[in-house]
Amino acid sequence: MRGTIPVVAFEQSSKQLSTLRRFLQYLLLYRKEIPIALTLVFIGAVTQAIGPFFLGWSIDRLIEKGNLQGLLLLLGLLALNYGLGVLAIRGQIIRVGWIMQRLLAQLRQDIFLKIQSLPLSFFDRSEVGDLMSRLLNDVNTVNQAFGLTIAQMLGNIFSLVGIVIAMLSINLQLGLLSNLVVPLMILTTSLFARWARARFRVTRQTIGELSAKLEEDIGSVREAQAFNRVQTNIAQFDVLNAANRDANVEAVAITSAFLPSIDFLNTLATAGVLAYGGYLAVTGAVTVGVVTSFLLYVQQFFRPIQILSQFYTQAQSAFAGLERIFLLLDEPSELKDAPDATEMPPIQGEVRFENVKFGYNPDQLVLKGVNLHAYPGQMIALVGPTGSGKSTIINLILRFYDVSGGAVKIDDIDVRSVTQASLRRQIGIVLQDNILFSGTVAENIAFGAPYTTQADIEAAAQLANVHEFITSLPQGYTTQLGERGAPLSQGQRQLISIARAVLINPRILILDEATSSIDTRTEALVQSAIARLLQGRTSFVIAHRLSTVTQADQVLVIQQGQIVEQGTHAELIDRQGVYANLYGLQLGAADTTLLQNEK
Repeated sequence: MRGTIPVVAFEQSSKQLSTLRRFLQYLLLYRKEIPIALTLVFIGAVTQAIGPFFLGWSIDRLIEKGNLQGLLLLLGLLALNYGLGVLAIRGQIIRVGWIMQRLLAQLRQDIFLKIQSLPLSFFDRSEVGDLMSRLLNDVNTVNQAFGLTIAQMLGNIFSLVGIVIAMLSINLQLGLLSNLVVPLMILTTSLFARWARARFRVTRQTIGELSAKLEEDIGSVREAQAFNRVQTNIAQFDVLNAANRDANVEAVAITSAFLPSIDFLNTLATAGVLAYGGYLAVTGAVTVGVVTSFLLYVQQFFRPIQILSQFYTQAQSAFAGLERIFLLLDEPSELKDAPDATEMPPIQGEVRFENVKFGYNPDQLVLKGVNLHAYPGQMIALVGPTGSGKSTIINLILRFYDVSGGAVKIDDIDVRSVTQASLRRQIGIVLQDNILFSGTVAENIAFGAPYTTQADIEAAAQLANVHEFITSLPQGYTTQLGERGAPLSQGQRQLISIARAVLINPRILILDEATSSIDTRTEALVQSAIARLLQGRTSFVIAHRLSTVTQADQVLVIQQGQIVEQGTHAELIDRQGVYANLYGLQLGAADTTLLQNEK
């Protein structure tokens, strides 16, 4: 056990250095602007460093000798010096702030692009709230630590170097005495930073969990109230909120104890310079002006050390956030185009599953050797209980996942050998709960073809039986919709989703419970629109209401990841098997003899 702590400490230190290097790579994107900022920082540091020297010099050379004219001239030069310093500091803050805000904007963009490119398997195991926390909270933490203070930090580093050079140049003994406490400051800062870093990692983790809980509970308020889960949800939120509170209290307790420690060392160094410098002045080894300069330098020396030390401890929260950000950016894109992937040629519509095996977890197969063959233009109905593998078949056609065994082929081309974009561009999808976005009705219809014309948008809407409804809206196609298509009804959103699919003119169409949860009148419109959409296209239809798939060219009955029955509606009714039983149960028939009339 004794060997564990150094190893862990080394690993944490190495991890932090790696995080810092990654952050510096972003900073180097603005290498052209950095020299300007550093020049302004240098000018500001020099103006601060030479002030105490001239004040001490004026005591020995001007005040003691009664040289009032020289003193006034020196005061004028000091005013110009500090005026230049103020302008340089203001310029460096503006320039460095410009660089940092663009850096953080680039970081947010990279996170967003990464999230958009990750495979669905990543989202199966990740919480939306935690991802939002990384995109917003963690980047905001970096902004608070670096965005406004990094210019001040750079200025303090340059000032510190200038002050040390000036002190050692004026008097080597007093200069060395003033720096005796520096090793103690470095050790104190290192210890506090290590403790703070561990606590801030916990705060970033707990705020991610809290954000995930908030996102989930806000999105399910109706269900929570309907099932009397409000008090339970409040209790669960209180637990996560308390964990985040306690983590922040521990982090603040550490950082709040840090500054008094640095102040004590500052006082110790000042007392040492005053005592020893006073002794040297009394004995005539140095002048009063030199001692005065050193007392001013000691104050200036420890002010940047205090600021840098405080920044270092506060930066631990930012490093914890950066670690989470870079972990996300380093997340492997499990589903990649093959190096030799080609564009999918225009799809004719033949789809084959050849002994396909697949599992969301490697040790648990969802599909177990599925074989199917859909000819161009056929309608394939997928029926079966929840969890049987129907949606998984759809996901594999779209190549949201790669098969564990076997192959999925379209027009005799393995979907893994073509680019994902060229494949999905030719496949349309209408889901049970289609998502509409904040924006105009026209923008939602053109979601898959953003550069289409207004005429094409309206033509798609007419084919989807939704043009009349859209034109009845106050602003027609430019009517703004809220989040998830509010305030449209489920049926209206469904019709717009069908228009969206029509517009991209897909060769393969996927319908997943497209007519459920809508009223009878709207269902008739949806069914009519779907019938037009299906013409001349290969389609895969998932439906629990078997009456909607009686016209399918093939009905595939899926159970426990296998196709247990296959045929037309009439053929399966004749077999008196699983499908006939399901159909009879939905009709409420006492026995399957009643089903003969359904053929």
